[in-house]
Amino acid sequence: MRLFTAVVPPGLQLEELSAAVARLRAEVPGADALRWTRPAGWHYTLSFLGEVDEGLVPELTERFGRGARRSVPFRIGIRGGGHFGQGVLWAGAAGSGEDLAAMRRLAERVHAGARRAGVAVEEPFRFTPHLTLARTRRGRGPGAAPAAGLGEYAAGLDVFTGTAWQVTDFALIRSHPPSGGEDSWYETLATWSLGAAGSGDGAG
Repeated sequence: MRLFTAVVPPGLQLEELSAAVARLRAEVPGADALRWTRPAGWHYTLSFLGEVDEGLVPELTERFGRGARRSVPFRIGIRGGGHFGQGVLWAGAAGSGEDLAAMRRLAERVHAGARRAGVAVEEPFRFTPHLTLARTRRGRGPGAAPAAGLGEYAAGLDVFTGTAWQVTDFALIRSHPPSGGEDSWYETLATWSLGAAGSGDGAG
């Protein structure tokens, strides 16, 4: 099964970003040449685990719960945007230095827990908090957005600042392959509360 761990924004924050993305798609030429992700699937990936044997899931959940108990809630908001090369457009995360550091420590613990459970995660660990909005379509034909267009979309997100919220949990999510022309769809397998009240077993 294909797994990742993530922080999922609440409904209000998803609605705010969805409205901003709709305006962006209407204002910047070439939007139809990008493959836009669905708001229901928007998330901040903490660690991408890739293909994981189902037999490892019990130990993963134990380690992730331990990591959750060692972590603290943090406050972030969706703000601005950027792009990875000319392939992925994303929205960023904003918060105090302390809050962003807490988010990074959580990601590091989850990543380390997965590695210790036997998952072949990518090393060295790199973490850039981002929420994927769109990807460049493969085999772009005539009329597709020029490669430099992603920079224009990212610039259009510069003024976006969403309502901040307190992150109190994270989730283990299974990615199911796309079908019928739709994006991949996600299934939440488990969630853990951050801090002393965190349940489960964890990344450590």
